[in-house]
Amino acid sequence: MPGEDLPQEPHSEGPASHPGHRLPHDGPAAASPDRPQTASPDRPQTASPASGQPATAALSSGRPRIIALDVLRGFTLCEILLANIQLIANDGTAVVTQPMGDWDPWLGLPTFSLLFGIGFSLLLDSAANRVPRPRLVLLRRLLALLAIGLVHMLLWPGEILTSYAIVGMLVLLPSTWLPRWAVAGLAAALVPAALIGGGGGALLIAGLFLLGSALVRYGVIEQIERSIRGPLLLGLVFAAGAASARWVQVNVQTGAGTTQPSFTSTLADLLLTGVYVCALLVLLRTPLRPALRAVFAPLGRMALTNYLTATLLVLAASHIVGLPIGQSLTAAYLTAGAILTAQWLFSTLWLRRFRQGPLEWLWRWATWAHRPPLGRART
Repeated sequence: MPGEDLPQEPHSEGPASHPGHRLPHDGPAAASPDRPQTASPDRPQTASPASGQPATAALSSGRPRIIALDVLRGFTLCEILLANIQLIANDGTAVVTQPMGDWDPWLGLPTFSLLFGIGFSLLLDSAANRVPRPRLVLLRRLLALLAIGLVHMLLWPGEILTSYAIVGMLVLLPSTWLPRWAVAGLAAALVPAALIGGGGGALLIAGLFLLGSALVRYGVIEQIERSIRGPLLLGLVFAAGAASARWVQVNVQTGAGTTQPSFTSTLADLLLTGVYVCALLVLLRTPLRPALRAVFAPLGRMALTNYLTATLLVLAASHIVGLPIGQSLTAAYLTAGAILTAQWLFSTLWLRRFRQGPLEWLWRWATWAHRPPLGRART
């Protein structure tokens, strides 16, 4: 899935403390993305003792894996399949109806968009320390994603990869020349504008991309595994805002032709998504962390592979096996559960032997224009 932009390895789950999270315009501490570095994709950097990371955290990208992002991605992948399975089976589009009743298929879009922006900036930060032209690396990655999305669109017209690739090239890539305060300001402007204008589409994706990028450049993602107070307080704020927006939606009478119902509904959904994200981050700081990691991280680490194969499996179950997925809610839920279970098992077993999923490996190859290792290093 699009969020799998993180050039990380699975052996360490500590938060990154890499000083290059700030791009050149963010201050003197940042390394220039256009400055040649001594490291290359073939010879990974090792962790500096000054970084505070143990030697075991010195991986192929020099950055330990952020498990919380894998868990968020895996959880969102499950929600996306549950929401879209009937639409895929019926060859429909992703935003016209709510095929599973009150389960809103829109909720997965904000999380994946935010994760994509985060992954983009993390990868650019990594590329800046490894190659002389890091933005070319990101351009190749987006072009490869566009090609994958165009092929996927032949099977599922409602797929999102093409939109992510296009918005990434038009918004995210140019934003790397901006200071971080400008990126944050654009995000703060685009997200409300998208909500006022109808609640979604490319404008909202662009705003959430930039928000994710800003979170990296301001060092928020560095702390995502370290704090429980921040996600807890933010989640309570989001919950209060979502409840208020729902109350306004239900109780405030609006005239015909106004955009108030759409705005409040979409705002409530966006805030509710924030509640889900914050709740997961809080739970990851509890004894439930090992269970959440075991269930969702394998799916999240192979999100692109699982996102694409889910389409194939749904179409096969509907058109070849003949399951009434598009007509029966029960059949849809049972099929989605079976697909996710199979994908979890495959992902778990695959990642025991390989560094990343098969399609993630091909995407990484296209990104770096050099074949990366697939099997795990022997120790």
